[in-house]
Amino acid sequence: MRNTGIEYGSGERTPVVLPEMAQLLPPLTGEQLAALEADLLANGCYSPIIVNEDMTVIDGHNRLELCEKHGIPYKMAVFSFADMLEAKQWALDTQKGRRNLDKWELGKIALKLKPDLEARAKANQSAAGGDKSEQGALLVNSPKALLPVNTRKEMAQAVGIGEQTMGRVMQIDEHAPPAVKEALDNGELSINQGYNLTKQLQVVPEDQRDEAATQAIALAQAKKELRELDAAAEHRGKVARLFCKAFEHAVQLTPTEENVRLWVEGTRMRTDEIEDSVKEARELARVFAAIADILERMLPIEVGAEEETT
Repeated sequence: MRNTGIEYGSGERTPVVLPEMAQLLPPLTGEQLAALEADLLANGCYSPIIVNEDMTVIDGHNRLELCEKHGIPYKMAVFSFADMLEAKQWALDTQKGRRNLDKWELGKIALKLKPDLEARAKANQSAAGGDKSEQGALLVNSPKALLPVNTRKEMAQAVGIGEQTMGRVMQIDEHAPPAVKEALDNGELSINQGYNLTKQLQVVPEDQRDEAATQAIALAQAKKELRELDAAAEHRGKVARLFCKAFEHAVQLTPTEENVRLWVEGTRMRTDEIEDSVKEARELARVFAAIADILERMLPIEVGAEEETT
């Protein structure tokens, strides 16, 4: 890939939109699209649309659509790519830093790259003189011979996920009922859960598979909600125990000068340690004062009114 340095204005050339490029990445959310539209309307299109030498749009499909919708002028920067696979890879690498794509989304993008990866492998093999001699034997000793292509590995590397994860995405894509894929799209299942569920459903009769998938997903969602409730309850209990312990220890202190001297002498505090303890004590005083303020706000109004009259 290289930037040719050539630029065109929107009135000079007409860009070409290919569905396979426009649909490579997941669509923007309504909120993201609205934010982009507001920015374009306020500031214009200050980033160029990236096209290849055939004027095919490589990056900037959403900006292009919004600019044409509102009649906003835009620039097109011409980049040169070896092939469409390199163009797709570049667009993906560029957008990955701007989008919060999870592994399932990346895996689905990799599936879209699979035909291009296979086509490139086949072209490379042909360029190396083919993979068989006239007798049909593999030319493993030929200096032009190529190693077998691991498509799953190539796909995983293209989007930056693990090869095992890519394999599970491929299995889900090929064998999972629509309900499982939809749950993954909605973030209701992890790839591991979707993969395990897909394997379990293989033994279910095909005409019952969709219903079984829906029930299994509902069960998984219920278990997830229970785990979240348990975690929230544990967090509340931990905070409560921490406050109780802090108050139990604090009320045991009698801050007389004699007791503080005994503390300093008994622990052999140095001058710098006394200074640190002064800072910590002041901070603790602020913490307990803040707790007192919050507790007072939690008191019923009538209780507070009674205290004022006494």
